[in-house]
Parts: sequence; structure tokens; C-alpha cells
Amino acid sequence: MDQSSTGTEKASVKIAEDVAQNPVFSNAAASESAGLDEAAVNKLIRKIDLKLLPLLTTLYLLSFLDRTNIGNARLDTFEADLGMSGLMYNNALAIFFPFYVLAEIPSNIAMKRFPPWLWIPFIMLVWGVCCTLMGIVKNYESLLATRAVLGLSEGGLFPGIAYYITMWYCRHECGLRLAIFFSAATLAGAFGGLVARGILEMRNVAGLAGWRWLFIIEGLLTVVIALIAVKAMHDYPEKAKFLTEQERATVLNRLELDRSSLSNEFNLKYVKHALVDWKIWVHVIITICVYTGVYSYSLFLPTIIRDLGYANATAQLMTVPPFVLACILCITAGWYADKLVQRGIFMLGFMITSIIGFVMLLATQNPTANNNMGGGLKRSVGIAMHVGFGNISGIISSYLFPIKDGPTYYPGIDLYTDEQRSQEKEMGDNATFFRYTI
Repeated sequence: MDQSSTGTEKASVKIAEDVAQNPVFSNAAASESAGLDEAAVNKLIRKIDLKLLPLLTTLYLLSFLDRTNIGNARLDTFEADLGMSGLMYNNALAIFFPFYVLAEIPSNIAMKRFPPWLWIPFIMLVWGVCCTLMGIVKNYESLLATRAVLGLSEGGLFPGIAYYITMWYCRHECGLRLAIFFSAATLAGAFGGLVARGILEMRNVAGLAGWRWLFIIEGLLTVVIALIAVKAMHDYPEKAKFLTEQERATVLNRLELDRSSLSNEFNLKYVKHALVDWKIWVHVIITICVYTGVYSYSLFLPTIIRDLGYANATAQLMTVPPFVLACILCITAGWYADKLVQRGIFMLGFMITSIIGFVMLLATQNPTANNNMGGGLKRSVGIAMHVGFGNISGIISSYLFPIKDGPTYYPGIDLYTDEQRSQEKEMGDNATFFRYTI
């Protein structure tokens, strides 16, 4: 055995020891253990960021825009034109989510079978067509059908891209990238209000209502970007054409160190591993709770602002500032979370802030007052479970703000089950649902 082979084996042993002692490598530690220059690695990561993140963020922005623009359409003649009343609007919101959830795990398994540049643009093309068709529906039943297919096609994007990111970056690097990606949802909220304000002014152009133009234009935009994404989206590191052979080897070497050589093969036993992993199910429950507030906010904010007494056009514009602030905080928290190698403290902080915000909303009656899943397929299925089942919360959110509860929407903001009310019914004015009057 020659000296170079002996040196390689010693380096491999050193790497294994480092991974065993510290499963979450820092960038410097990973580079040093692999014999790589840290500055060169940082330059390579920036190159990957520029190649991947702008497109991925755009895709999710369009996804969130196309699923929540129904909230902006509601401020036009949407319900009246389709003969909707009572809970029919809420039903149209809710039907999206069961199909969204059903699609996520199969879609992420498909991400292991098909190249991302083919699968992601395909599902994007389908949901773009569905969004466009929502602009020409003639009745409530056809609206439900298009919303269902929209959910089925959109379901694969978020978990698919989350998995795709983990195939490029080490675990301690994923937080910021996922935060940038997820911030597109907040950008969609801000962008959606601005765009809706302008497009709804097209009412009666070509004899179509403003809300129809909203769906048609945003749907066609998605179709165009989907066609561009076929060429613009890159494969996994093993086949990505923008990497040199040396860069490809560096990326794969870093990922191997970070994952301790866990299997990435396609085997259904890893699907089973994900389904019976209790840690994933704990995160699913947390996600359901968090997403309930997220979807309530995204789908009903224009309506809530309008019912505070603002004109429809003004209400559209007033949805912008909260989402802009959320975008800034999302990216900032992601950066600090990676830097500190901490996730939970940031999640807890934002949840507490959300609770405070909803309490403030209760008091306002007028406007003057992922990294812990090993193995490629298990990680793929686990991410889909986390995001997919978490979106069950969308069904809950769809019924929290019926129009009859406006303008205060107390039941939706401060929701109790019958059992909770029963437990507190003898507490008098100490009951948490009791409201003092002044």
C-alpha cells in the first residue's frame, strides 16, 4: 500500500471521528476535515446560492400567490358572480388542502425518481393552468373542482424544494436557505396585495370581472415561469452542469461528511422508517398549530381589514406592510439560526409574538383603536409528512372566519372547543372567554 493511500485512509478515519463527536459540522470544521480551503468552499456555496435560490424563491412566491389570491378576489364581485353565500367561500378554501396533503408524500418520492428540472416545472405547469381556469369558471361547482386540482398540483412544491435544498447543502447551512425560500410566502402576501389592487381595476375589460383577470394573469404568469424553469432549474449535484468536476467532488464530499455516509438509495423501507418515526409526528403536530395561524392570516387578512371599515382598494394595499416585515424577520431569523445552530428558540419567540398579535387583534374593534432525518428517501418522505400533514391546518383555517362573524371575528381569533367552554363555565368572570364591557 503506497503512502498516499495510507494518508487517505487516515484522513477518512479522522473525518469519521469528527462526525461522531460533532454530528453538525460547522463550515470551517467540515472544510478542514476534508482538506479543503475554507475560502474556496465559501465561494462555491455563494455560487450555488446564486444559481439556485432566486429561481426557487420565485417558484414558491407564485405557488403561494396562486393559492391565496382567492382572498384578494373576494373583495371584488367574486362571490356574487358565482352565486356564493354562507359557508360556500369557506368550502372553496378548504377543498384545496386535503388534495394538497395527499400529493406531498407521493410527490417527494417522485423527486427521487425524476430529475428536479422535470418534475417541479411539470407540477408548476399544471397548477398554473388550474389558476388560469379559475378565471373562467361559471359556477360554484367548477370552482371547487379547479381548487381541488390546484391543491393536488401545488402539494409537491414546498416539500420537494425543501428536499432539493438538503441535497445541496449541509444541515447547518439549510436553515438560512429554507428561510429565504419560505420568505417567498411573505413576499407573495405583499406582492399579492399590490398586484390585486392594480389588476382588479381591469374590471369590464373584454367584458370580464376584475377577479377573473386576477386569476387569469397570475395563472398565465405561472405557466410562463414553469416553461422557463425547465431550462433554468438545475439537477442534483451529481449531474449539475454549472459545476466543474472539482466543485462537484467538493460538494459531494461535504455532504458525505455531514450525513455520515447514510444511504440515499431508493428503498421503500426508508418510507416506513419515516412513517413510524415519532420525532417527525411531533413536528407534524407543531406545524399544524403554526400553519393554522399562517393560513388564517393569508386567506382572510384582506377581508378582516375591509370589515374594519376600509374601502376594498385600500384594504388590498394595507395587507402589504405586515408581509414585508415578516419577510425581513424570516430571513434574519434563518441567518441567526444557522449561525447559532439553534432552531427552537426562534420558533418559540415567533409563536409568542403571534399570540400577542392575535390578542391585540381581539382588542381592535375599529381602525382608530429538518435536519434530524438521516438518509435521502427517509428525509424526502419525512419532509413531505412534516409539510403535508401540517397543511391539514388549512382546512381548519378555512372555517375560522365566516363572514357572519365580521367585523370583529372573535370566534376565529379566540377559538374554543365545547369541551373547553364546559370546563370553564363555572369560573364566572375568571373564565378566559369572558369579556368585560366598559
